[in-house]
Amino acid sequence: MRDPGSFRDPSGHVYDHEGRILRTVMPPAAESYRALRDSGLLADLTARGLLLPAQEIDPATVNLTGPLPAHLLEHPRLPFVSYPYEWGFASRRAAALKHLDLHLAALDKGFTLSDASAYNIQFRGPEPVFIDHLSLRPYRPGEIWAGHRQFCMQFLNPLLLEAKLDISPQAWLRGQIEGIDPGDLAKMLRWKHRLSWTILAHVFLQARFQSGALGSARQSEAKLKQAQLPLPAFRNMLVSLRDFISGLVRRGGQTVWSDYAGHTSYADAETELKRAFVAAMVDAVKPARLIDLGCNTGDYSALALAHGAGTVIGFDFDLGALDQAFARAQRDRLSFLPLWLDAASPSPDQGWAQRERKGFAARARVDGLLALALLHHLVIGRNIPMDDAVEWLMAMAPQGVIEFVPKSDPMVQRLLALREDIFPAYDEAAFRAAVERRGRLLRAEQLSPSGRLLIWYERTGGAA
Repeated sequence: MRDPGSFRDPSGHVYDHEGRILRTVMPPAAESYRALRDSGLLADLTARGLLLPAQEIDPATVNLTGPLPAHLLEHPRLPFVSYPYEWGFASRRAAALKHLDLHLAALDKGFTLSDASAYNIQFRGPEPVFIDHLSLRPYRPGEIWAGHRQFCMQFLNPLLLEAKLDISPQAWLRGQIEGIDPGDLAKMLRWKHRLSWTILAHVFLQARFQSGALGSARQSEAKLKQAQLPLPAFRNMLVSLRDFISGLVRRGGQTVWSDYAGHTSYADAETELKRAFVAAMVDAVKPARLIDLGCNTGDYSALALAHGAGTVIGFDFDLGALDQAFARAQRDRLSFLPLWLDAASPSPDQGWAQRERKGFAARARVDGLLALALLHHLVIGRNIPMDDAVEWLMAMAPQGVIEFVPKSDPMVQRLLALREDIFPAYDEAAFRAAVERRGRLLRAEQLSPSGRLLIWYERTGGAA
């Protein structure tokens, strides 16, 4: 079937067909594609890790719905499709730099990009990769950067919001998938930020231009159509942006959970028990894809990879912890992608007809699950009923490890310190019963005198 998010570009579409990921190249785009292929640029970008690999196959050998394409490409399946509102600061910066690197490489070979959508970047572990081959087209001498505004809205402006104002862009990008408008960001930035030429040119002047302060909208459009940008100036704009973005850092310093490992209520022996329990599950299951909910800085994600998990997708709410996890994945070359998630409010299906971007539930179907020290945050921290929380967790994977933290534990006591205890059913018996309604307890182990419990579950048929 055609991917519901692949409909805007008539040049071609992406299909998930019998387990294969296919991209059509329709006749209007065939000449441009052949020029791109024959130039050697596709092979070069792929070899450099900038572009997702593609193999040409005979369109007549695959029975796709719709008109016969001029060319048909097959791509490797990505471990997980993530969206810009799930990226932390470090991963967003890496994605922006990868986009600019690809564009610069394309210009050097006489090609450019028709747009600058952040959704054209995906991740394999911590490595971003460009996925939309049909966005590449021959460069026309003197043309301006067609995707400039889109790049600013979906890459630069979210980075500036966090780097300059210490405001997370996650909720904004989830609510407006087109990105952060320059006019909105300009209203929030300080006067001192105008001293940066990059911010002045790409935010303030762009906001002024689109507001009509430089003339009517019709006059502005006419000026744009007549504008000429010499290739060296075009290239210098991209290089300047790249230098600026590579120097951006997230404001705010250490966050609440970024040093969680150093401030837990576990004794050393309890930590070793927990690690051994997780390792045993992963050794036995060997999940091709594992989700680590509440991954923090990635300790247990790295452990899972060391014991046979193929790739780990980690999720956490703490942006500081996510940046540390991303740095760890890059440093140790782990097949580990840490992403942002509000577990009590996962992303829904959204975009056009509520089908363009799949929600978390539709994407979070994997082979193994870790949900360590998370359940109490959902049930007590966010008032999610125990049974609902367990059902949500177990629906993600047929086997996994879930940790139960009782009320007697210091971490739960902190959650209850400033609120009324309205959770009489929050206990080990209720937790075990919720799991057993949906599967089997393959193993259970108490970690601490306070009653922390790990269970290894196996979901039974129909529970998902």
